[in-house]
Amino acid sequence: MSVVKVSEAATALPRAWSSRVLGRVGTAAVKVLRMDELPVEEERHAEPEALLVLDGTLELTVNGEAVTVGPGEMYVVAADTAHAVRPGSSGTLVIVEAEAEAEAEAEAEAEAEADRPRDR
Repeated sequence: MSVVKVSEAATALPRAWSSRVLGRVGTAAVKVLRMDELPVEEERHAEPEALLVLDGTLELTVNGEAVTVGPGEMYVVAADTAHAVRPGSSGTLVIVEAEAEAEAEAEAEAEAEADRPRDR
């Protein structure tokens, strides 16, 4: 595998909050995404996930409490923990999550993309 330019991979994404798998480590997928100030609804995962902010700020609500993750900081969300992204999050985020979670999200993303109207 070659060197991955993470910031360039994030910039190349078609839209904010869409992710790209950069690689796999054991049973985990390492993904990158670009945040855009907009909130993301509350979710839970069967496995823990690590959220590493490369640049910018990630504003979370975790089990009802506000958590701010700054550049160069990482937050690990425990399995089955309610968490949501609050408005104001922006920058580049790397997520490390169990492969089953990554595959389910990729399938949901593909379905959402297929349902979007196309410009002709």
